[in-house]
Parts: sequence; C-alpha cells; structure tokens
Amino acid sequence: MEPTPGLQITPGAAAELCRLSVRGGEPGQAHLNLVEGSCETWALQIRAGSGAGVPLARADGITLHGQPHQESLLRGMELDYRGDLSGGGFLLRGGDDVRSCACGTAFTRVLTD
Repeated sequence: MEPTPGLQITPGAAAELCRLSVRGGEPGQAHLNLVEGSCETWALQIRAGSGAGVPLARADGITLHGQPHQESLLRGMELDYRGDLSGGGFLLRGGDDVRSCACGTAFTRVLTD
C-alpha cells in the first residue's frame, strides 16, 4: 500500500513510531486516534500497536493505523516528531484549511470558501 495522500509521516516521526512500536511489543505497528481537544477541536493520541482501524499511512518501516471515519480529517496533514530536553512529542502540521494550537498536537479544520 502506498502512503495515502491524506497523511504523510516525516522520517523523524517514523523513527520515533518504530521505537515506540518495538517497546510496545508490536514492531512496525502504531495507532493514531483523534479525540476531543481542549484548545482546538481535535487532539492527537498515538500508541503502539495496530488497534482497531485501517492503515492510514506507511513510511520507513511503520504502518500507522486509525479510525476510517477520521481519515478525512487527516487529509493533507503531516505527522512529525520533535525531541527536546523535556522529552519531545508528535506534531501535526496542515495546510491553509487547518488551524493548529501552539502545542502542535491539536487542530481544527477551517471551512474555506
């Protein structure tokens, strides 16, 4: 399966997802879920394992699964990982129709004309 045009995974995010998946006991498998956010409409949750869902994207040895009904929310977005002294985290980046929180893990799809 080719990576979907909806969600792209950066090499940094793929490396961290691979590390987490090995530690979680399901190498090469991770699950993304969007939950209600506090600062924007949707917040990102990522865990090891395939969980329930469908493959959303594949890159550099990792398959990222998620809920089929959330696939359209991720269209045109990029999942990245930034490490820092406090541990780092996953970030979602989008285009002009996405408003992101400063934390980088929450977003709202903005209606455009």
